[in-house]
Amino acid sequence: MNGVKGQGPKPDGVSLRARLLVGAVAWIVLALVLAGWGLRNLFKEHIEQQLQAQLVLHLNQLSAAVNAKADGSISVTPIAGDARFEKPLSGLFWQVDELRLDEHRQPVVAREALARSRSLWDQALALPKAAAAAQAGQSYRTLQLRDAGGNELLAVVRNLQLPENDAPPLRLAVAADRALLSEPLQRFTSMLTATLALLALGLVIAVLVQLQVVMRPLAQLRLRLAAVREGEARNLEGQFPREIQPLVDEFNKVLNTNADIVQRARTQAGNLAHAVNTPLSILGNAAAQESGPLAALVREQSDVARRQIEHHLARARAASAAHAGGLSTPVLAHLQALVRTMEKLHAERGIRFRIGEIDPMLAFRGEEQDFYELLGNLLDNAGKWARGEVSVTATAGDGDRDDGMLELLVDDDGPGMNEDQHAQAFQRGVRLDERRPGSGLGLDIVRELAQTYGGDIAAQRSPLGGLRMRLTLPASRMH
Repeated sequence: MNGVKGQGPKPDGVSLRARLLVGAVAWIVLALVLAGWGLRNLFKEHIEQQLQAQLVLHLNQLSAAVNAKADGSISVTPIAGDARFEKPLSGLFWQVDELRLDEHRQPVVAREALARSRSLWDQALALPKAAAAAQAGQSYRTLQLRDAGGNELLAVVRNLQLPENDAPPLRLAVAADRALLSEPLQRFTSMLTATLALLALGLVIAVLVQLQVVMRPLAQLRLRLAAVREGEARNLEGQFPREIQPLVDEFNKVLNTNADIVQRARTQAGNLAHAVNTPLSILGNAAAQESGPLAALVREQSDVARRQIEHHLARARAASAAHAGGLSTPVLAHLQALVRTMEKLHAERGIRFRIGEIDPMLAFRGEEQDFYELLGNLLDNAGKWARGEVSVTATAGDGDRDDGMLELLVDDDGPGMNEDQHAQAFQRGVRLDERRPGSGLGLDIVRELAQTYGGDIAAQRSPLGGLRMRLTLPASRMH
């Protein structure tokens, strides 16, 4: 059970920032792809309309260039303005077919390619045999053709009757290879792709910047929560956006409520201890005035009950303090106060208490009263055993390691202990030297208080020749 204590639900591995970024990028890509597809189709339709308008212009020019000769043949004046009609297989063609009326009085082709542009060379446009009338509302008809090479052609066709009486009806056609559309369409597609890619990059950068700005209050909230957890603050402080501020307010209410509950519980526990201690003191005083086995038993059990009350009160106080936020006790100032007290307490033996170099910003993340309880027991115990000197130092972490723990070393120059006695020193009620005053509960209380805070204590050999007590506690820093 201890292996999973304090663990919350495991995260799913995908951060909120990543989810928002992936969603935004997906929508950007989808929107730009759809926009690119739509713009390309619009441009394709536009250049097709332009090509058709150009073909109609050439068809009008061809209509004006066709003339009937006296012998019944026709002549075509060269169409000016586009040299591609004179270049073989240039992709732009015109053709004139001679028509006749069938039995249903419908025009059909009598002679194909009566006249044609030089660009057709020895080929002819594959026009339908039936010469259908123009489309409604227009003077021409649009056709989709294929040449001998299988290339797609766009053609506009018109039936024409010359004014001469003996002139036959004609069908005029102007066609263009659709490949003429490929080059401008491909060029437009390349430019459009590059432009949309730059736009996508700009939008992604804008989304990243926006996410950075939006997520900054959450990062600030995390730092404020860490400050509460580390004992550097009692509440979440700072200005937050209006969407997050209600959460901050509710969390501060929870912290304040929790602090009130802990304080009331500790007050009630203190009242209960006082109420129980009073009759215990009366019983002890009454038994002290009597002799005999019963009086000795009452005195002994009264003392045990009082020690038990003090012990469990200390544990309850430490447990409530360890789970409360915003607690921070400066180390140096309180050590100096303890040392002054201990020097007076052990003045008759001339014990010197020395404080090593300690960072004034270093703090214990816990209750001030518990700090006095922990260090007071250790310093008093060292003073009892020391020959002339007690030293105390405090650092953050162990050596070069900063693991969020405070390390306090209390050394004395007394007789010390062997390794077997190091573990026995923390057993409840064990006194290694009955000649020394004490109940044997001090070091046990220190160990349980330290472990309640998530720390520990160990006995070691001191460089001064006596005993070293190595105490670890959660650390914080003063601001």
